[in-house]
Amino acid sequence: MFHTMLLLKELPTSGSLEKFVTRYPGTDISAISDFVSILRAASDISSALDALLARHGLLQGRWWVLVLLMRQDDLTSSPSDLADKAGVTKATMTGFIDGLEREGLVSRFMDTRDRRKFLIRLSVAGQRKLDEVMPDYVQCVTRFMNVLEKAQRQALVADLSTLASRVDLIK
Repeated sequence: MFHTMLLLKELPTSGSLEKFVTRYPGTDISAISDFVSILRAASDISSALDALLARHGLLQGRWWVLVLLMRQDDLTSSPSDLADKAGVTKATMTGFIDGLEREGLVSRFMDTRDRRKFLIRLSVAGQRKLDEVMPDYVQCVTRFMNVLEKAQRQALVADLSTLASRVDLIK
């Protein structure tokens, strides 16, 4: 899901974390500190992506809808499939689609197999928008990711995948 992340800009100090141990015995300060650092990094990366897309008049939610549509062979998908793939509610996806449709970046049309449903298609203008943004996106993301060596990136992605597979431990 696309969420606004609200985190402290100032990470906790070891002194402030020690207060947790006093109040909540058994607290693993290292685990808490590492967790907050990962959240902070994710928030900073997401904010940087927001800034990059804003230069092109886009927000992340709308950007990902355009990308998801471009990935389809026929540039078409149902709103519910888009919502599932983006990890957002159908209502949130409807908002994204409404905005993209107003801007002429997607079109909505009746599903010929089930006239109760609509499909969403990437428009010519939507493809042009992607063609405008994608070189900047690719260049910036590549430059950012190349801060790490390929082996470091692979290890980081593997570690984050391991953590993501166990988010049930937080819920």
